[in-house]
Amino acid sequence: MNPMSKPLWQRFTFFLIPLMVSNILQSLSGTANAVYVGQMVGVEALAAISTFFPILFFLMSFIIGLSSGATVLIGQAWGARNVDKVKQIAGTTLTATITLGVIVAIIGGTFTPQIMQVLGAPANILGLSTDYARIVLIGMPGFFVFLVVTSVLRGVGDTVTPLMALIISLMVSLLVTPALIQGWFGLPKLGLLAAAYAFIAGFVSVLIFLFIYMRARKLPLAPDATLLRAMVPDFKLLGLILRLGVPAGLQMVISSISAIVVVGLVNGFGSDATAAYGAVNQVIGYVQFPAMSIGIAASIFGAQAIGAGQAGQLWGITKTALVLNLIITGTLILVAYLFSQHLVALFITDPAVIEVTETLLHIVLWSMLCFGWSVVFSGIMRSSGTVVAPMVISLACILLIELPGAVVLSRTSLGLHGIWIAYAASFTVMLVAQASWYRFVWRKKKIVALI
Repeated sequence: MNPMSKPLWQRFTFFLIPLMVSNILQSLSGTANAVYVGQMVGVEALAAISTFFPILFFLMSFIIGLSSGATVLIGQAWGARNVDKVKQIAGTTLTATITLGVIVAIIGGTFTPQIMQVLGAPANILGLSTDYARIVLIGMPGFFVFLVVTSVLRGVGDTVTPLMALIISLMVSLLVTPALIQGWFGLPKLGLLAAAYAFIAGFVSVLIFLFIYMRARKLPLAPDATLLRAMVPDFKLLGLILRLGVPAGLQMVISSISAIVVVGLVNGFGSDATAAYGAVNQVIGYVQFPAMSIGIAASIFGAQAIGAGQAGQLWGITKTALVLNLIITGTLILVAYLFSQHLVALFITDPAVIEVTETLLHIVLWSMLCFGWSVVFSGIMRSSGTVVAPMVISLACILLIELPGAVVLSRTSLGLHGIWIAYAASFTVMLVAQASWYRFVWRKKKIVALI
């Protein structure tokens, strides 16, 4: 049976399940490594890793943005069944990725102490954080390639191979980190640096696996002579990739900066409030994963339909994604409301703090449905190359509603509750704005393939 003949909701579901599992595993990987370092090395080592995180997130944001631009174009080329164009886009993206990675490795590896000082690393962990950061920064070329390859594979409708890659990366990291911390199997005892070397071992193992597996299965993006020739960069194509990708990266960077501001507000209410903030984010994160995955799926399915000259399918794709968000994200929200006390108790033991955290969770949880729907509308618009309007809407909601709302409401009688009310208001307005732009502006445009 031709996969394209299956109902759209079935194709969506088969695409979504590996993607959602990948997102969850990615989160669990970071949590597990933090537990290893914190428990087996110590608090200072965990602080050293945390100090470097803003730099890592910034670099990842840019690469994920680049990947998202490439994925839209690959989706359109794949929809048109133009495999040579798929490889041309992938080759240009890989060349840009490797070049950027080498630049980061050289500059980062050379000026690591100065970078960590600018980040304000405390004196007692400056040496540790510098050593850790230098190793990770030098490994950036390979890590960037890992991020890009697993992302662009989804553009040709493959979410299973990236999931397999992530499982391998997770298994290697979970084995190598404690082995190098404790010196198991005759390996050297490296303490904190074990996490850095395990990080590199994880993506190197994945790249080796992908090279062998993709060639053996003759997958569309398998490394071959065509892909190698395509790595001579097409600068016009690169410009288009950046035009589509930079707004997504910028949005991630601004979002992370706003999160830092919110943490500062929360910290003003004391350590219990900070603990509640962390627990609420943990629960919300697992509710958001499916919503974000549905948005990614909508964007890729939309790009493939546009590439195939079937723009008339876009409304059907949008409706399917909206309904799936209602069913999947809505069910998770309902479960989280029903079992909120038990979920919060996984992270917090103090009964008073559990009660506060539950209240905060109840305030914001429902708005994840609005978040998911807004991501669907923005994802569909991005599939056609409309990237500026969704970005501006999202940033406007963060900078004009979420942040000022959190600041103002937290200073009223609402106190800590006001911060989460601002979150819910921001997601609600974001949905209304994205849906309105989609309905009254974007749907009136003539949709044509970009390549």
